[in-house]
Amino acid sequence: MTTQHMTELQPSSITSDALRVSVRAAQHPRGNVATESITQTFAVSYRYPVYFTNNLFAPDNSTLTDVVQLDGKTAAKLLVVTEAPVLTHQPSLEESIARYASVHNLNMAGPLLQVPGGESIKQTPEAVERVLDAIHTRGIDRHSYVLAIGGGALLDAVGYAAAIAHRGVRLIRIPTTVLSQNDSGVGVKNAINAFGKKNFLGTFAPPYAVLNDLNFLDTLPLREWRAGIAEAVKVSLIKDEAFFADLEQSASRLIARDREAMRRLVIRCAELHIDHIASGDPFEMGSARPLDFGHWVAHKLEYLSDYRLRHGEAVAIGIALDTTYSKLMGYLTADESQRILSLLNRLGFEMWAPELGQHIDDSSHPRSILRGLEEFREHLGGYLTVTLLRSIGTGFEVHNMEFDVIRQSLQELQCYANSDGGSSPAVSAVTEMSEARI
Repeated sequence: MTTQHMTELQPSSITSDALRVSVRAAQHPRGNVATESITQTFAVSYRYPVYFTNNLFAPDNSTLTDVVQLDGKTAAKLLVVTEAPVLTHQPSLEESIARYASVHNLNMAGPLLQVPGGESIKQTPEAVERVLDAIHTRGIDRHSYVLAIGGGALLDAVGYAAAIAHRGVRLIRIPTTVLSQNDSGVGVKNAINAFGKKNFLGTFAPPYAVLNDLNFLDTLPLREWRAGIAEAVKVSLIKDEAFFADLEQSASRLIARDREAMRRLVIRCAELHIDHIASGDPFEMGSARPLDFGHWVAHKLEYLSDYRLRHGEAVAIGIALDTTYSKLMGYLTADESQRILSLLNRLGFEMWAPELGQHIDDSSHPRSILRGLEEFREHLGGYLTVTLLRSIGTGFEVHNMEFDVIRQSLQELQCYANSDGGSSPAVSAVTEMSEARI
């Protein structure tokens, strides 16, 4: 069975206002100068489907075939790009894709292209250049498809390559991690890191489609399984109190790798993300990034830890810090703050990293977590906008953060992490057993 959600983000039509021409006379030292200008305003409507299925490459699953034949171009080429970790956990994947292509008469543009996985793929342009070379040498054009199979970092890098080749070739994302299926994979962003900054080079380019095969999650190590849950906690905190309550109820099942609990989490989280994209500012022309609650900390912490921390793990810490800050500023009640920290703890997240305590008295130091606020402001175009919590399920925006209160929040968070409230011996035991099993 396949579940499909749609969001209006694939080019389908262009509407245009009437052309307006204006002429004005301007005073100039040498006399009047007439300046003519032409202003055109147009809007582009986008639409793309997000599917949730099982066994995507089983011969009797027509989801992929249906997607690539939407425009009737059955002879279009498909370039498949994946990462080493996916092939490690799914050793028969390439054979399954080849068999599927044969059964459904799909035109594969050569063998599967394998690139590195994890955050390392975004650290240099090498992988992007390899994908661009394959697009060039294998004749991928704007009516062909690049299928990106992997986690969020892989989707970011391959999506960036697809967006800049031929000014954009069709990208089909096939996310393989919890985080990419419920968050990054269903969005419209593509990027790699540069100049010591996360996602410095990138594009806003909606995918042609997103195909979530929930079977990919079965072979994830528990660390990866859990990391993606942080994004679900995040979106529930800023958008859906009932979803947060459901996460509280299902926390033990999620850590025990209950498939149905994860399926519900992934679909609801993805739904909230694509609803936000359709109703908000999808290409971030303004300065607000409400879906990045906790991320000003997370992005900097990932860099400071040399990416020892997974994105979801850093997000969990960012959520904990901004939750504590919201409480200390009087926006959030102490009881709600405790509920949030307790859930993160029950899910097995650490809420402290040693990098948080470095150079906190010098906000300009490049290795200070406080420097992350300035970098976040720069990334937003010069106007700081940070999402905080008014209550569970209700986020709001501020344009200033008090460094003294952030420092106090850091101290309180460290104390919490060092107390019984910040440790999870039961979860650690589950982690060890699950890692051994996988």
